[in-house]
Amino acid sequence: MVGGQSVCAGLLKTVAYWLFKSEPESWSWSNQVARGAKGEPWNGVRNHQANNNMKAMRKGDLGFFYHSVAEKRIVGIVEVIGEHRPDPTDESGRFGLVTVKAVKPLPKPVQLEEIKAEPRLKDLPLVRQSRLSVSPVDEKSWGLICQMGGL
Repeated sequence: MVGGQSVCAGLLKTVAYWLFKSEPESWSWSNQVARGAKGEPWNGVRNHQANNNMKAMRKGDLGFFYHSVAEKRIVGIVEVIGEHRPDPTDESGRFGLVTVKAVKPLPKPVQLEEIKAEPRLKDLPLVRQSRLSVSPVDEKSWGLICQMGGL
C-alpha cells in the first residue's frame, strides 16, 4: 500500500464500451457465436465517425451486438480481441476494422423502443445518431442496458 492505495490499482485496465450494429440477414448474433474464440473482423464500415470509434478501441473493450433493420434490439455482448487495422475490403484504403468475439447473449434482448422510452438513455448515440453503425456507450448506460437485458 502506498498512501492508502494499492500499488496495483493504477495497473487496472480501463474498459470502454461500444455498440456494434449489424443487419441480422447479413451477419447475425448466431453467426458471431459460431466464430468462437477467434472472433470475426468487423469490416465494411464506411463512415468516418464509426471508423474513428473503432480506432479508439482497445483489446478487452466490450460492446453490445445490435440487430438492426427489422429486429432493432441488443441481443448480446462482444469483446474486442483485435485492434484497428486496415480493412482489406476497402479499395480506398481509408477505412479499417477491429476483430470481435461473442462473449454472452443477453437473457432478454433489449428493444430499441425500451431504450428510447428510458429517459436516462436519451443521450445514447443509438438514440441520437441512429444511422451510426459503431458508437460509444458510456459506463452508466452500459450498466443500465445490461440490467434491462437481465444481466
